Amino acid sequence: MAATGSGPTWSIAQIADEFGVTHRTVRHYEELGLITPERRGTARIYHRRDRTRLNLILRGKRLGFPLEEIRTIVDLYDAPRGKRSQLEYVLGQIDDRRADLEQRRRDIDDALAELGTFESRCRADLNKLDRA
Repeated sequence: MAATGSGPTWSIAQIADEFGVTHRTVRHYEELGLITPERRGTARIYHRRDRTRLNLILRGKRLGFPLEEIRTIVDLYDAPRGKRSQLEYVLGQIDDRRADLEQRRRDIDDALAELGTFESRCRADLNKLDRA
């Protein structure tokens, strides 16, 4: 991190290392317009805003949000209402994501139960063959 008159800055290497992502990942989010580092020649200079936005992007990815929803969330971060509108939107998205994950969990539980039943039948059939 380097200090400047406009606050701390980071290089792409520092940002990538801090968040455990590749330089390519950081550049990808830049290409999508999700982060907009300052350019000094060929160097990218990341400010606190870029760092915050990258943190929000990666958190959204971990939670399974698609990039377009993440874009809306991070763009709301800069909106005049700022954090309130962001939080209202995110709460709605959390409800949707939770419902989706809970349905997936039910589907997984059903699939595991079905596999267990199928496994039991296969083992019983195998035992019958061993006794014959």
